Amino acid sequence: MSEQGAIAADRQPAPGEPSARDIRLVIAASSIGTVFEWYDFFIYGTLASLIGKAFFPADNETLQLLLVWAGFAVGFGFRPLGAILFGYLGDRLGRKYTFLVTVTLMGVATAGVGLIPSAATIGLAAPAIVIAFRILQGLALGGEYGGATTYVAEHAPVEKRGYYTSFIQASVVGGFALSVAVVLACRYLIPADDFAAWGWRVPFLLSLLLLAVSLWMRLKLSESPVFKAMKEAGTMAKNPFVESFTYPGNKKRLFVALFGITAGLTTIWYTAFFSSLSFLKGPMRVDATVAEITVGIAGFLSMGFYLVWGRISDRIGRKKPIIWGNILALILLFPAFWAMGELANPALSHSASAAPVVVSGPDCRYDPFASEQATRCGRLLQDLTTSGVPYALETSDTLGVAAGSMALPLDGYPWDDAAARRTALQTALQDAGYDFSPQNPPLANLIAIGAVLLVLGMLSGMTYGSVAALLAEMFPPQIRYSSMSIPYHIGAGYFGGFLPLIAGYIIAKTGNAYAGLWYTWVFVAIALVVGWWGIPSGPPTDFDDSSESPA
Repeated sequence: MSEQGAIAADRQPAPGEPSARDIRLVIAASSIGTVFEWYDFFIYGTLASLIGKAFFPADNETLQLLLVWAGFAVGFGFRPLGAILFGYLGDRLGRKYTFLVTVTLMGVATAGVGLIPSAATIGLAAPAIVIAFRILQGLALGGEYGGATTYVAEHAPVEKRGYYTSFIQASVVGGFALSVAVVLACRYLIPADDFAAWGWRVPFLLSLLLLAVSLWMRLKLSESPVFKAMKEAGTMAKNPFVESFTYPGNKKRLFVALFGITAGLTTIWYTAFFSSLSFLKGPMRVDATVAEITVGIAGFLSMGFYLVWGRISDRIGRKKPIIWGNILALILLFPAFWAMGELANPALSHSASAAPVVVSGPDCRYDPFASEQATRCGRLLQDLTTSGVPYALETSDTLGVAAGSMALPLDGYPWDDAAARRTALQTALQDAGYDFSPQNPPLANLIAIGAVLLVLGMLSGMTYGSVAALLAEMFPPQIRYSSMSIPYHIGAGYFGGFLPLIAGYIIAKTGNAYAGLWYTWVFVAIALVVGWWGIPSGPPTDFDDSSESPA
């Protein structure tokens, strides 16, 4: 059944109740605005490598990428502050006008990134301005999700709330898919050298057009009927932020929302889409365009899972899909990435097994955040990490590198030239069977990789599809915007936003392309335990003020 058909119920709305046409407009305007806002936020991550070269240049490519992910994390780090600020405004002034402000702030900040001169032109001012714009984006995003989900949830009848709000959840993936699609279109239309020089700025500047469309649609909306009723009755919260922590039973609800719901869904989401894209383009060396097309298509198709699980939650309750999804994620996370690795670059897996690299020597300390390693052994580890080659360490008085039974020559190794060093190391490893050319897996392998990505997308849909409805039902209307936004954005901002940075650091320190997955696994395990204990069971219901449970 189409969205229009599903929403157009055959009964007549009660006086003051939104009509089917009103509901369609609410869902469309909120969802499209959310797509555009997340597009603005994700375009930074999609173009991470080019942003690193423009604003965070460094001889250490691993450091360069980590600095980009640090900038990515800064935006996420300010999401909780945006949730507090805009949650307060949303609960005091209204849902509609608050998320008009958030989408405007996001669009202006994103376009600004596309206008910043490079570090080669203005020096350290360039990364400083980028970070400032990322902070504005984080503040805007902190207010967007709570506003859009609260607005849709308060228009929806309880028996369809999971389905209606699942369009907002799917829109988050839609923003990611749109960012990848726009980047691919620009790559196709702009010559490669020009795209690397200036064409990467175009996707940022396009946010102004997306902003205009989003504002046009959202200006047509009226205020939430729940907020109108509270305003007329004079029951609005005086200080939504304070009352979120003092309202009876709300501390437990906030705890469950943070650790039992958001901790799992956000780490699964970023692993399914961002980590997989970084994994394919990085250690697996898949051609960037091929990887982006594969992940982008999988992300687009995965949007359907959010709608399906949102609708299922209306029938079986919100808890079961989330718990099932977390259990399956713990079981399937590592096998899914192992499978992608075998399909994307089987030669690498074979070489790592047939001729494992072992580094031996004194002072084998590697700091991924150092622009230059202090010891020669550290420089070797840096080169191996940058090349995506797994390695093992052994203590020895003499520095040496072996690939299987073959010792690699270090005489004349260009220790003080990072680029020449990597070339020399890769040339030596090629003699041991390693292949550093860009990979273009056959079509059958790409289809199989897409299938694995769809499995990860399904896990994300199970843990995320019904969450907007669940959070709206967990908190009282007068503090709903604030109470659902604060734990959601703390979890998504810190647990999810710092995932690429921390997982990348773990990979760099261990030399294992799969080691960063432990970060996700731990948070999903925490979410499973807390969610099993605290997420309300049974059929969906409106918030019950007489209950001391989290619902």
